[in-house]
Amino acid sequence: MIKVRRAVPADAPELVRLRTIMLSEMAGEPVPPGEWAAPAEQMLRERLAEPAGTARLAAFVVDPPDGAPGLASCAIGTIERRLGGPENPTGEFGYLFNVATDPAYRRRGFSRAGTEAVLAWFRERGVVRADLKATPIGEPLYRSLGFVDSSAPSLKLVLPD
Repeated sequence: MIKVRRAVPADAPELVRLRTIMLSEMAGEPVPPGEWAAPAEQMLRERLAEPAGTARLAAFVVDPPDGAPGLASCAIGTIERRLGGPENPTGEFGYLFNVATDPAYRRRGFSRAGTEAVLAWFRERGVVRADLKATPIGEPLYRSLGFVDSSAPSLKLVLPD
């Protein structure tokens, strides 16, 4: 059985390392840690230190089964509140992201275990909708957990400084 635990502030550097791996896979080329890494680590330290009952971010991790240092895998979720609507009266929704497994530990179910832990956390908090952006390699996992295509178009805008 895979042991998943809730991440603590001291896990922040490893969560950023795993994010670098995930971003590199998404880009199709190495994405080095850069100016973004230190603020990401600081934000994770702060948000992972919030009391569990009021936290709006949770990360779930799998430690390497061989006892090696670092983390084998992670999945992070946030809970946001927007205006409610017919499908989601409370307006609370979850966003799953940063699902990543170190290449040395892939194909063992670690990403599934972390994702299921985030989804359970959402359910415990009364969240009735969860969104994510899937890479082609992750899409089968998410579909097997019940995620479906969204009919809403997705757009983005990068605001200049």
